[in-house]
Amino acid sequence: LTIVRRGEKQPLIKNITRGSIPIKSVDVAYMFDDTTGFIKVKTFGMNTYDEFMASLAKLEGLGMKRLIVDLRENEGGILPIAIRMINEFLPEGKLILYTQGKASPRMDYNSNGKGKYQQLPLTVLIDEASASASEIFAGAIQDYGLGSIVGTTTYGKGIVQQIFDLGDGTCVKLTMAEYYTPNGRNIHKKGITPDVEVEYQRDENNPNADNQLDAALEQVRNKINQ
Repeated sequence: LTIVRRGEKQPLIKNITRGSIPIKSVDVAYMFDDTTGFIKVKTFGMNTYDEFMASLAKLEGLGMKRLIVDLRENEGGILPIAIRMINEFLPEGKLILYTQGKASPRMDYNSNGKGKYQQLPLTVLIDEASASASEIFAGAIQDYGLGSIVGTTTYGKGIVQQIFDLGDGTCVKLTMAEYYTPNGRNIHKKGITPDVEVEYQRDENNPNADNQLDAALEQVRNKINQ
């Protein structure tokens, strides 16, 4: 890098090494109280599963006995990553989701029984911006009754698309199939309806207040006490 300054006869020569800036997909992970862990996942990227598992292990070491997963404003991402994360909560042989289309045969995705957190009481937070892989995660948890889904109805993006190169510098994106939850629910343009519907309410007197999180805490505490 050459820097020219007013009043300096000679330019300054500086060597700059470009660094990498890691983008975390797990925003925060902390203990809300002595036994309740909280993890917010903002997207499903290549490193999300590893970040998620590392966060779970950290919280488990701090005494976590129940968990809230916050998927609000999570627009989705890499579906196989979401499948690996759901697998951690399911016993062997459970259908996580399936895809199917007019020209695409049904394809099932099943759990392998190696999940480390199959008995962990769970609540999932969603909102109208939760989409795609987030909806698959919430839908599987809801269909198997593994935890309560709290918040507002999700966006409703449940399609499998493929891009075809036309060879002239252009391409076309085709919808090949749709996603279905384990119970056969088609979420496209419908979304996931929460078990406990709670509209977010802003508290002008307390900007840190979160009524949806409060509702999620109540649900997960009730589940562990059942």
